[in-house]
Amino acid sequence: MFAPAIGPTLTGLILAKLSWQWIFWLFIPFLFIALIFAITSLENVGEITKPHIDMLSIIESAVGCSGLVIGASLASEDGWTSPTVLSALIIGIIVLIFYTHRQLHLEEPILNLHIFKYAAFTIGSSIVMLDFGIILSTMYLLPLFYQRGLLVSVALTGLVMLPGGIINAATSAVAGRLYDSIGAKRPVLIGFVLALFGALMLVFTTSHSALLYVICAHIILMIGCPLAMSPAQTSALSTLSGLESSDGSTIMNTMQQVIGALATALATGCLAWGSSSISGSEAIRFTNGFHYGIYFAIILIVVALLLSFKIKDQKN
Repeated sequence: MFAPAIGPTLTGLILAKLSWQWIFWLFIPFLFIALIFAITSLENVGEITKPHIDMLSIIESAVGCSGLVIGASLASEDGWTSPTVLSALIIGIIVLIFYTHRQLHLEEPILNLHIFKYAAFTIGSSIVMLDFGIILSTMYLLPLFYQRGLLVSVALTGLVMLPGGIINAATSAVAGRLYDSIGAKRPVLIGFVLALFGALMLVFTTSHSALLYVICAHIILMIGCPLAMSPAQTSALSTLSGLESSDGSTIMNTMQQVIGALATALATGCLAWGSSSISGSEAIRFTNGFHYGIYFAIILIVVALLLSFKIKDQKN
């Protein structure tokens, strides 16, 4: 979690002096170093089974997920009733239905969806996905609010994002240990209550809010979300055993990518909707759009909080 903690700060410092393309140029040395380590030092720790790769499943997953993400992304500009948006969403949903049916009937599926028969895994993985959506949507909205709502410079935006990022990393390190001592339910519940409190603080921001107030709200949010994330994920995966454990990990990693893209796209749509719903200065309109995006995050928090009550800690 160290990299996500300092990422926004480094990005802000880079953009203060260079163009946005330099963010990607500066990635290249690190990617090259990672590639060398992967080739020379990465070893397989599990048994290589060489399962059959079903190309139709891969195509269906790519088309289905892309349809949902593209539809949600275009909705912020074209509206949800746009033929393009509706076509993308409908195609995505239909293809994913076929994909799900295929995975449930293949002998060697790309994703073993049969593990969703375990209620603990279904609840835990759903909470993780919601939590991931909360984190990504708010982390997308906050830097924009600093710059366009509070009129803070790009470099300063990176710096004020740093405390929340550090707290996120520190809380993640502690949250995993809490599961071993008190189980998953209490940390998850406490985490989402804190996240809800932090999100509600952000709802009451204005274009003249003090930076310290927004930073505090961010910190509270970044205590709550990772506090819920690790115990929920451990609870979900602990239900599985053997090859099912790797299936569960694969499913959660895949869902995180899709949910992350969808959450960001939906937050963008809420931002555009709120910004266009009132008149006034650009800062005032953007702040209202920011609030709409936070409303979306609050909905995710409330749903996750309600699901948290269904977690059943395993007795030793």
